Amino acid sequence: MSRVLFVCLHNAGRSQMSQAWFERTAKGRHEARSAGTEPAVRVHTNVVAAMREEGIDLDRRVPQLLTDELARWADVVVTMGCGDACPVIPGKRYIDWELHDPSGLPIQDVRAIRDDIESRVAALVKDLDRAEIRG
Repeated sequence: MSRVLFVCLHNAGRSQMSQAWFERTAKGRHEARSAGTEPAVRVHTNVVAAMREEGIDLDRRVPQLLTDELARWADVVVTMGCGDACPVIPGKRYIDWELHDPSGLPIQDVRAIRDDIESRVAALVKDLDRAEIRG
């Protein structure tokens, strides 16, 4: 079982969508968490709406602060727009996803980001599953 941490600036959009898609796709085979270097008060309204269209409710999720402990928990750290604020811990696998911040974007743009994240997460889960088999 791999542990994946999705990190963005506010933990209110990209990383929340990534965690939710990962949990749905991995179906318990792997674990995921998300955090932000400067967490917002709540998940962006347009992100909640876009994910609700896919049957995923993010309304009650609360953005979390990225801590060293949380970064150490992960085997894989997926960063998206947090730049130098993301800690680099030796021995971790780091992946950087260049994704637009959905904050304030119209719903059609958020849907495009959501769908991009879904495909990236599907590929990541597939890669992690193959790594588990190779062991």
